[in-house]
Amino acid sequence: PRRAPAGNGRPRRRGLTELHLAAALRNAFHGAEAYRFQRGRDEVRVLVRLAEAERRSLHTLERLRLLTPAGAAVPLGTVADLHAGRAYTIVRRVDGRRVQRITANVVPGVVTPSEVLAELEAGFVPRLLERHPGLRYRYGGDQEEQTRAVSSLLQGFAMALVVIYALLAVGFRSYLQPLIVMSAIPFGIVGAIFGHLAMGYPVSLASMMGLVALSGIVVNDSLVLVMAINEMRRGGRSVVEAVVQAGMRRFRPILLTSLTTFFGLMPMIFETSMQARFVVPMAIALGFGVLFATFITLMVVPSLYLVVEDAGRLWRRMVGEPGEAAAVQRSLSAGEEGAAP
Repeated sequence: PRRAPAGNGRPRRRGLTELHLAAALRNAFHGAEAYRFQRGRDEVRVLVRLAEAERRSLHTLERLRLLTPAGAAVPLGTVADLHAGRAYTIVRRVDGRRVQRITANVVPGVVTPSEVLAELEAGFVPRLLERHPGLRYRYGGDQEEQTRAVSSLLQGFAMALVVIYALLAVGFRSYLQPLIVMSAIPFGIVGAIFGHLAMGYPVSLASMMGLVALSGIVVNDSLVLVMAINEMRRGGRSVVEAVVQAGMRRFRPILLTSLTTFFGLMPMIFETSMQARFVVPMAIALGFGVLFATFITLMVVPSLYLVVEDAGRLWRRMVGEPGEAAAVQRSLSAGEEGAAP
């Protein structure tokens, strides 16, 4: 029930508010406490309300008479407008604010949750916030769980990168060569995204799990190539010659390793059963990421190796340190002097 607005032809009752109307309706249907007494260890309350037959009829509302603060009895219909409608069965609150939950299920094959959320953010939600200032919203359910899982996965991915760098730095005894090896990781991620676009799959949580696993796989090819370059340099070859010879020697093993990995994942990539829908995005991320990173490794990693060497040589010249040739010549001179009788 609502108070009747002024000017609608009905007499206005001074002192009668919405609070009086609500209290009168509650006392009539729920009951007003008239007496309270002690019975043993229990406290008994006596409520006075309408008879059960009257409480079951909506017609009772039209005939219900209210007492005004002045003591007069007036029908409810003369001081309020009565409309039939639906009320909330449960009022939920979070942190003291009333909450209304809206749920929906996505039909597989018709639309994805990401497309639904994008459509909501683009049109419906801004219009709703403009219409109801002060309204707040938050995605829950599967979307909330996915957001929490993605956040945790990104933290784990950062930790994995730190561990990979530490292991490579210990093995190479260098701070820059691990970065050359790990340069294949971003290109592997790009290849995984291209694979999703080519296969028509959206990037999902399973895809991100595949990307995390991909970061530990794509470094294998670049690791083998950089180790071959270092080995040839220790054998006395120049930087450019070592890079060229290592690329030629490791081309076939790197290519075969990546191709066998990709073709081994193909049955999972092209699987159409519902049981495999969860692992298909992960297989796409691994397969296409490894395949794309292989060709990038064979071209970019040698180039980065030469760039780092040129930058180091330039830095030594700027700070006045002896170059590589001078150091080698001094070492040879020292060896000849030690061999003389």
